[in-house]
Amino acid sequence: MSRRPLAQINTSALLHNVQIIRDLAPNCKILAVLKANAYGHGLLAVAAQLKDAQAFGVARIDEALMLRAGGIVKPIVLLEGFFHADELSQIVASNLQVVVHHMAQVDALVKAELESPIHVWLKIDSGMHRLGIAPDDFADAYQKLSKSPNVLQPMRLMTHFACADEPDHPATLQQLAVFKQTIGDAIGEISIANSAGVVGWPQSHGDWIRPGLALYGVSPMTAGRSAQHKLRPMMTFSSSVIAVRPVKKGDAVGYGATWIAPRDTRLAIVAIGYGDGYPRNAPCGTPVLINGVRYPIVGRVSMDMTTVDIGDAEIEHGAQVVLWGEQLPVEEIAELVQTIPYELLCNITSRVQFRYISD
Repeated sequence: MSRRPLAQINTSALLHNVQIIRDLAPNCKILAVLKANAYGHGLLAVAAQLKDAQAFGVARIDEALMLRAGGIVKPIVLLEGFFHADELSQIVASNLQVVVHHMAQVDALVKAELESPIHVWLKIDSGMHRLGIAPDDFADAYQKLSKSPNVLQPMRLMTHFACADEPDHPATLQQLAVFKQTIGDAIGEISIANSAGVVGWPQSHGDWIRPGLALYGVSPMTAGRSAQHKLRPMMTFSSSVIAVRPVKKGDAVGYGATWIAPRDTRLAIVAIGYGDGYPRNAPCGTPVLINGVRYPIVGRVSMDMTTVDIGDAEIEHGAQVVLWGEQLPVEEIAELVQTIPYELLCNITSRVQFRYISD
């Protein structure tokens, strides 16, 4: 038993999830998204397991350089592209690929003096209105990049969904139509589907899929659960009981005295708090698992500790407390704290111990 909060990462679950994704999109290449420290699971540790992915996607160049320094030789795509033209020499030296998503990048890439050409993924704004070449500018961008000796041909063409996690939202079909109309007969492999696209929109699969959250065993669909898609959560986030104490009916518990005991009961004090990445706004009633049984959090989550109402249960000092994992979905906790699973996974702090296991 760890004396610190523990994020236990099951690499067998990762391989299982990759197979589920492959079964959903059997004819596609996989660009596995590893940004934000592999969604909080450990960048290099996850990359080392993904033998079957054809490429890795990260947000920024420092993440790509960490992968290269860690011995990763697979293609790596910078999903936000390059921020400044002076990064292009490093991109060439490290054999990175770039997403190009606005005309300033197009012009900088065309004007650059590079030792060798680079792979470009030309991103179109099909309706999310975040990153991407406007449809009206696509022909100009495509022509400039197609003629440039700095760009390996053919380019790849991509877009990104805004609402694919909502199966009934009309925006996804609208985006698909805009993308198809925009590219016309342009030559290049297609990449559209994120995790939600892989799960919910098979018509978006194209040549490359870009799974992120689904790799880690979390449902990418609104109000979804991993089990619905036969995914297995990689992470079990846990800590331990450091004290058990009685409280009387009417006693106030925790900062702000926000919870008053409605009866005589017993509390387990758990060594977990927002200093470890557990959400401070978890409301009273948010469940944890102790010895496989659900118990509710009471009072405010503090920096280092959280209190749990265990009633008359015999809970021993040092008992493991699961905050989320295979038997307590992180999706459920996210809904209770009015956020998304991504944020909970990415917010785990450096004082949490990580342990990697396989079945």
